[in-house]
Amino acid sequence: MVPRGWPQRANGCELNDRAGTRARRARGADEAPEEKRDSTSERSDDSAQEARGTANATHSTDSTDGKAHGRTASQASARILRSPPTGSVEDSSSALFPTGRQGPTPQSTTPIGGLRMSRAPGHVPVLVEEVVALFARVPAGVLVDATVGAGGHAAAILAACPQLAVLGIDRDPEALALAAARLEGFGDRVVLLHARFGDLGSVVADARAAGRGRWPTTGEVSTVVSGVLFDLGVSSMQLEAPDRGFSYRHEAPLDMRMDRTRAGRDAMAVLNEASEGELARWFAASGEQRFARRIARSIVAARPLVTTTQLAELVEGSIPAAQRRRGHPASRVFQAVRIAVNDELEELSGALPAALDLLGEGGRCVVIAYHSGEDRLVKSAFALAATGGCQCPPGLPCVCGARSVHRLLFRGAKKPSAAEIARNPRASSARLRAIERVVSSRGPD
Repeated sequence: MVPRGWPQRANGCELNDRAGTRARRARGADEAPEEKRDSTSERSDDSAQEARGTANATHSTDSTDGKAHGRTASQASARILRSPPTGSVEDSSSALFPTGRQGPTPQSTTPIGGLRMSRAPGHVPVLVEEVVALFARVPAGVLVDATVGAGGHAAAILAACPQLAVLGIDRDPEALALAAARLEGFGDRVVLLHARFGDLGSVVADARAAGRGRWPTTGEVSTVVSGVLFDLGVSSMQLEAPDRGFSYRHEAPLDMRMDRTRAGRDAMAVLNEASEGELARWFAASGEQRFARRIARSIVAARPLVTTTQLAELVEGSIPAAQRRRGHPASRVFQAVRIAVNDELEELSGALPAALDLLGEGGRCVVIAYHSGEDRLVKSAFALAATGGCQCPPGLPCVCGARSVHRLLFRGAKKPSAAEIARNPRASSARLRAIERVVSSRGPD
């Protein structure tokens, strides 16, 4: 069923009963939602495995997140990447440009060696048409893709919005290499930086001050930030890379770091050093409220943990068979550990205000979240920005002196259509929110 308020068309085709049946079957392969309203961002490996014969694996980039931990802007290594593709292997048809869609194939379909976008695990951006439509109306300038990942959303935006250039940020060097290959054809309209979006304000300020070469351009250098995009979570590519340690399907060391080039605690250290109470809180926040304490107690008793399969088997043995949800019982625990390892919620809570401050007049911030904790942070930050912090009762004139410079573009969160979920079951938990700056920002903009 198409969520209320969405058009009854997806990719030019009416959503008939057959499409609804496919969507229901695909949703059945997913994990149960962690709350009635919000489902998790992990888009479980189980649902991807079951849907692989009929649907693309979806992107949930978390290329992204990370915490500055007091580092200065100069410590965020930034470099322009222009890795060439290794082979022409990508099909012209994908979730982004499906067969039968009218119009020429854009530059964004530059092949990436080793990936077949429509037939193998890879980067398939979620809600891409909705994202492009939201940014199509912004003024000319630079769009900051704070979680550029393999460049799926960025490619679609650059192809559809000639007035925009893209500054892409990601903490995962492997994802940046894929983005460089995918976006190579857009030339100076793209600059990619290896950085954490927790440092968003300082990274953008340094790049803008450096000018051409570190700041993208559409021909004329513009310092205006016309948009900021966050696509949170972890990508299918990361989940399916055995050595990364994100998935319970593969035997691997417990790592789960988004950026393995920098020192920091990995999942092995987190699991073996955190207290039982900390572990239980993390697991409960990711949806394992009932068995969080039991799982945490089992982990503490079994220490030291070294591999992903050790953790997966331990979690599975801690939950009675009759109480296990659809999908692997370890999926939410792996999600909780990944969020803790990469400080994802703390990173996001600092990045959202910075993103809103960067926007020029008419600029928009769009966030796709896959976990209820992420979505609550986004909802709260956007509500505060849209009201200016007003404390007056709803419906009455403001007398507290609050001043709002942003407006919500629609109420609530938008979700993928039934057709998109049928193609990409892992997209089912995505929630999109958007806000626009209506009053000119101060400073260089």
